[in-house]
Formats: sequence, C-alpha cells, structure tokens
Amino acid sequence: MAYVVNGNTIETDDHGYLVNHEDWSREVAEAIAQEDGVTLNQRAWDIIEYLRDEYFNNGGNQPNERNMVKHFKEFWNDASIDAKTLYECFPRGPAKQASKIAGLPETKRKGGY
Repeated sequence: MAYVVNGNTIETDDHGYLVNHEDWSREVAEAIAQEDGVTLNQRAWDIIEYLRDEYFNNGGNQPNERNMVKHFKEFWNDASIDAKTLYECFPRGPAKQASKIAGLPETKRKGGY
C-alpha cells in the first residue's frame, strides 16, 4: 500500500502506517485521513500533534486512551472530555487510528485502558 501526495509516493506497511516517519506532513496526514474516512477538525489536529510530540520528544511514548483523556481534559479545559470525545475524531480508535494519521508506528497495545 502507498499514498500519492503532491506527486510523491509515500510507502506504507501492510496496515497503512508510514514506513519512514520522515515522509509525514500535514498533506500526508490529510491523505491518510481521507483514505480512512476521517475529517480532520481542530480537535483531531490537537490529538495528532500531541501524539507526535509524545513520540518524538518523550522517548517514543505512545499514550493509551486513558492518558489521552486525562491530557485533553486539561488541554481543552473541559472536564467532560471522555473516550467518546476522542472516538468522535477517530472512530477506529484514537490511539491507533490517530497514530497512523500522525505518521507514527503502529502501537501493539490492545485496548485503551
């Protein structure tokens, strides 16, 4: 599988995750999201940026959904944030699907908690 973005072929593994994380850009994220049927609103971009920051600036950390909920309650200053809020942005799982769109490796975690 591969994505074609701005005339460039972006290689992926069998699950659609980027082979080379350096190929990632916002345009690549849009292409992956479109393929997955996801619309990237501001909250989705916040999640993507958080996951990328955690991975690249925190020793390869890939937060689970519980940690993501905790972070976004504070980040969005909204105590009502829950896993459902994250699933509204990434219906196939905020940790896995958002990581894919963020150009990160596939997490091997099974669940959100």
